[in-house]
Amino acid sequence: QVQLAESGGGLVQAGGSLRLSCAASGRTFSITRMGWFRQVPGKEREFVASIVWSGGSTAYADSVKGRFTISRDNAERTVYLEMNSLKPEDTAVYYCSLWPRSGVGYDYWGQGTQVIVSL
Repeated sequence: QVQLAESGGGLVQAGGSLRLSCAASGRTFSITRMGWFRQVPGKEREFVASIVWSGGSTAYADSVKGRFTISRDNAERTVYLEMNSLKPEDTAVYYCSLWPRSGVGYDYWGQGTQVIVSL
């Protein structure tokens, strides 16, 4: 099995920054891409950002472009989400996800980390 361990969430004032981390561990596997999603109560989980493991191509939701940056450490199998200029509407539980080479989508998910942005 693959485990994803997230960290870095918390409470921050609007305009502030946070950095989320997600480390993948478990059985030997190859990664196609990793991503971050977020969810607020009563709403669907939404895509935030993703990174292709080989090559590093990135994609972002329009709502976070220019403010959030996704990056990876191949050796540590860790993905990061640097969040700047945070807004109250960024408040959500943020989930890390992994798309394995053997899969057809994001098959593995972390437990989530809460981000709260106050006015």
